[in-house]
Amino acid sequence: MIHFVVRQAVAEDAESIGQLATEFVEYLAALGDESDLKFDAEIYLRDGFGRDPAFSGLVAEYNNEILGYLLYHPGYDVDYATRTLHIVDLYVREIWRGHGVGRALMKEAGEICRRTGGTQLFWAVYTPNKPAVEFYERIGARFTRDLLFMRLDV
Repeated sequence: MIHFVVRQAVAEDAESIGQLATEFVEYLAALGDESDLKFDAEIYLRDGFGRDPAFSGLVAEYNNEILGYLLYHPGYDVDYATRTLHIVDLYVREIWRGHGVGRALMKEAGEICRRTGGTQLFWAVYTPNKPAVEFYERIGARFTRDLLFMRLDV
């Protein structure tokens, strides 16, 4: 078992997170996702920091290497009348999967949610990403079957 640390992501992590985001897109593309990569180190710095950051992040680190990251932002669920934490990206480098990295990142996200008065983590999963679905189910997550995500470009 390796002894990595989970910590808040900082601006100095931009290059590592940008590289991992590229790996994530390549992984999803191999599963059939045809999305065009837009997120990179520059976007991470532009949107994750400054006066009104759009998201915050966590990284898992071992010997100065970023093993994986999780990006999130606060939300609210009116139906349950509770604060939530919306996970927008979770990726662990393939060689580090199975070492507890993803579980540790999700656990810390849950702690952040609880500290801010929240009770739910919420995220989307690309349907063909069966390993991710299985991982989430192993940690106790369940599908919200009566909702569909929608998007309107403005």
